[in-house]
Amino acid sequence: MADLVKGDSIRTKQFKKAVVEEKLGEGGQGAVYQVDYDGKPKALKWYSGKKLKNPEKFYENLENNIKKGRPTRAFLWPEDITEHDGKAFGYIMDLRPPEFKEFSQFLIAKEIFASVTAMVNAALHITAGFRALHNNGYSYQDLNDGNFFINPKNGDVLICDNDNVSEYGRNSGIAGKARYMAPEIVAKKAKPDIMTDRFSLSVALFLLWTNNHPLEGKSGCPVCMDAAHEKKIYGTNPVFIYDPADNSNRPVQGIHKGAITRWPFLPEYLRQEFIKAFSKELMSDPSKRIIEQEWLRLFIRMRGEIYKCSCGEVYFADPENPNPCPNCKKAATFPFYIKTSRYNLPVHQRTKLYACHTEKDSDDFETLTGEAAAEKNGGFGLKNVSKKKWAITEGESTGPLVPGASFMLKKNMSINFGADTAEIK
Repeated sequence: MADLVKGDSIRTKQFKKAVVEEKLGEGGQGAVYQVDYDGKPKALKWYSGKKLKNPEKFYENLENNIKKGRPTRAFLWPEDITEHDGKAFGYIMDLRPPEFKEFSQFLIAKEIFASVTAMVNAALHITAGFRALHNNGYSYQDLNDGNFFINPKNGDVLICDNDNVSEYGRNSGIAGKARYMAPEIVAKKAKPDIMTDRFSLSVALFLLWTNNHPLEGKSGCPVCMDAAHEKKIYGTNPVFIYDPADNSNRPVQGIHKGAITRWPFLPEYLRQEFIKAFSKELMSDPSKRIIEQEWLRLFIRMRGEIYKCSCGEVYFADPENPNPCPNCKKAATFPFYIKTSRYNLPVHQRTKLYACHTEKDSDDFETLTGEAAAEKNGGFGLKNVSKKKWAITEGESTGPLVPGASFMLKKNMSINFGADTAEIK
């Protein structure tokens, strides 16, 4: 069986039936169909003909991934597979909900995030996806902007095209797209692994924040991008567009509008992290690349610094390097800061605490544990919305704060969350 048509029925190895309903799309390796899978709407990715270089090896890798299961709920992961008749086969996965849009649509501004918070959440979820994949013993083989679907309202992310994901040491024979590959892969000096993934993650994050590629500046604007030039700018001689010591590949006015417009407004610590990620040292030495945990903690910090100025402008108010509003130039002032062992959160009526703030060594940025609220008298209260009892110390007095209770913030007060402590400054 080659291409499928409506009504075609296919048996899977789990003794279930998939009935084709409609074709959803087609890529370089196969086509995706919506199917009725044992009474449930699912997606079937179908491979036929000679699109795969090594179909037996590819099929074996899919079977292995199905047995191990998805790393997290964010992955549209293979969950069943059809028999391989030597000519064609496919696998079953969840359908993508319609509210999730292709990452590529954000890069060309056909989709726009509803808020800065949603954008930060997208960065967090993409990074967390890489981390979960690596923690489960996998690495990507073909990362590109088609791997991510994002909900523009809240920044939730779904990761798809996981058919090329392989365990460490295994290779599906797919190298990926040059724009997302690490330089050593483009130069054909290495194969995909966790270190090359970390470079690809940095590329995806830079694209998210600037809508431009980190290596595509002046050198990336030839009349014709041939194979030799592609190998040079992505592989043998990559230069970051904002390399502080090499200005040979700066963004070009009228072409790289995203980078030119957005770069100055990113927090200084994020700019420095990108400069580090695309430094010549880290591009040539994979062992020094930025790990997922570093990115996670940076974006957790960023989300805590999102501030809406009285003029209406939303920006990142950095408590360590105070910066004025980019619109009205008024300096942001905060009555309190909640200083934990890893973060320093400015307090305003949007301030929220998550498990990553109140649990020691946690990077859980989704579980809400505390909410600040402005009071009528001009002060601020903090509500315990966690499931743990907190202890509040003010001077010589210490008292409990049960879940659901609130208290007024005061200078030099301390909060014992049970697994970590914060000081009110």
